[in-house]
Amino acid sequence: MKEESVEQTTDLTEDEKKKLVEKYDSESRFRNLNIPWMIRLVTFLSVGLALFHLITSFTGPLVTLKHRALHTGVILALVFLLYPSRKKAPQRRASVIDMLMALLSFATIIYIFVDYLGIVNRAGLPNLNDLLFSILSVILVLEGGRRVVGNGLTILSALFLLYAYFGPYLPRIIAHRGYSIEDIATYMYLTTEGIFGTAIGVSATYIFLFVLFGAFLNRTGMGQLFNDAAMSISGHTSGGPAKVAVISSGFLGSINGSAIANVVTTGSFTIPLMKRTGYSKNFSGAVEAAASVGGQVLPPVMGATAFIMAETLGMPYAEIALAAILPGVLYYMGVITVVHLRAKKRGLKGLSREELPKMKQVLKERGHLLIPLAILIYMLFGGFTPIYAAAWAIISTVVIAAFRVKTRLTIKKIIGALEEGTRSALGVAMACAMVGIIVGVASLTGFGLKMTTAILILGNHTLILTLFFTMIASIILGMGMPSIPTYIITSSMAAPALIQFGVEPFVSHMFVFYFGILANLTPPVALAAFAGAGISGGDPNRTGFISLKLAAAGILVPYIFVYSPELLMQGTSVVGIIWVAITAALGIIALGAGLEGYLMGTMYWLLRILSIGGAVTLVIPGLITDMFGIGLLIVVIIVQLFNKKRTVLVEDNASEYKLS
Repeated sequence: MKEESVEQTTDLTEDEKKKLVEKYDSESRFRNLNIPWMIRLVTFLSVGLALFHLITSFTGPLVTLKHRALHTGVILALVFLLYPSRKKAPQRRASVIDMLMALLSFATIIYIFVDYLGIVNRAGLPNLNDLLFSILSVILVLEGGRRVVGNGLTILSALFLLYAYFGPYLPRIIAHRGYSIEDIATYMYLTTEGIFGTAIGVSATYIFLFVLFGAFLNRTGMGQLFNDAAMSISGHTSGGPAKVAVISSGFLGSINGSAIANVVTTGSFTIPLMKRTGYSKNFSGAVEAAASVGGQVLPPVMGATAFIMAETLGMPYAEIALAAILPGVLYYMGVITVVHLRAKKRGLKGLSREELPKMKQVLKERGHLLIPLAILIYMLFGGFTPIYAAAWAIISTVVIAAFRVKTRLTIKKIIGALEEGTRSALGVAMACAMVGIIVGVASLTGFGLKMTTAILILGNHTLILTLFFTMIASIILGMGMPSIPTYIITSSMAAPALIQFGVEPFVSHMFVFYFGILANLTPPVALAAFAGAGISGGDPNRTGFISLKLAAAGILVPYIFVYSPELLMQGTSVVGIIWVAITAALGIIALGAGLEGYLMGTMYWLLRILSIGGAVTLVIPGLITDMFGIGLLIVVIIVQLFNKKRTVLVEDNASEYKLS
């Protein structure tokens, strides 16, 4: 039985893809310039910035403030050239005001380079020029961010600036002594605590190079390799196209860092296939959304967030990536479990093998593209810096892609990849600059400590309630934002509450990051789910709620690793890690069966409750709770086997009766 009649669907055209991405992802709303000198100027700046970052990955960065200021200034100039200020603004050329703002962006770089020693010597005693350029820089960042990232983060940044100024007049719980406009503006521009803080520092090093690496992989056809390989592996199984979406979106999502772009890129191919197989519109869009969002928590790249986490916590990147493997695998196990059970429940088949690509042919045509990824992983885990590893991964991509005509990068394609990489980094960089304002104000005013206190009070000083309110705060803070600024904000505002409670800093940061990412699936601002619904033709909110159900493992897993840090390979034996992984996997399967209401047959409501109860008890650490949870699952399985056997006997008797 199918969920709805099979619909005739066709893949989206490139123009339709572009419009859909632009609808839900403000970072993709580029101008289509048609003036030759403007096109050349954008190419020159984009390629120049990309080469600057590639060269400094080998030679070492400039002095911190100069390096970050140059990165931010060029990004700002490109934003004003490429993004219109409003919908009715010119879409084919930059206006005079846009050109002026681009020039002012360069002025903020020049000032820091020319008067760097003076700025350092005047630390804490800014002159009039310092103040003017500081105010100008804050205004440019807010306007540039509004154009690229949208109103949400811009308004939040502006509110934090107002909070810094009006502190004495606010309610006591969040009040502070207040700061002058001069203090606020110069703190944002002349120090490495505001706009040029850790967030933009990571953007100017790790993030930019990994986005650039993704652009080179995209030019070689890596996405096609992932799609074809996933089709070959799982396309023929029950509900095959949905499993293809989960596998290919997971791989792509880890590299490209944008869940929405991933939904549109992969979903334009997988969603029509899912609908053709018999999945509903809403379920098809939800599968793609849940799979794409999960890529942000999947090593090795984790949407580049792992590098910010390493910088923030002072941990080696390899340790973070290794620790994130089991939770990432469990997340995808949860999605595939629900997808598989839905297919079995509805009697949905896979695609015929004749329709599917052969793995041997797939690897023959594009398998060599996996070598740069292998080089990247080897270098990251081999002790090399992420910047150095990313640079060599880019170079190796160009060299290795040349082995096949289909994947070979010409000079024109290389320049195109350099420009595409820079363009793709604009949104992340602007988000990081605005997050720098938020984090800077929080640092200046002590707001982070106040929020920590509020969460602890709401949690009544009990861990489970504190976790719950931290989860809610993280989801709210992550709504409508890319993964990187989401992590920076949640780790600054929400994670300290858990750390105060005695939860390890790394575990706390992973907890808030998971729930910040899930904001992309949580209505009313479930942008990834809305993009999936845009392709499938489903209802956006219903798609959002179904995607949350599919990502239920993502809700359960963070609680598991708070109570059992062994899941993050934290301070335990190999046996302990294996046991926690097994019980967590059983819990994820039980949760999926309970939510979907199917395990070897339809489950009655009591069995569903028992199954979900077993999943929850498996989260709570301790041998007794684990045994109790496993016991509940055994009961569910025995009852389901009995029901299945009884159904078969009834059907056999009915058949014999008809024959007689």
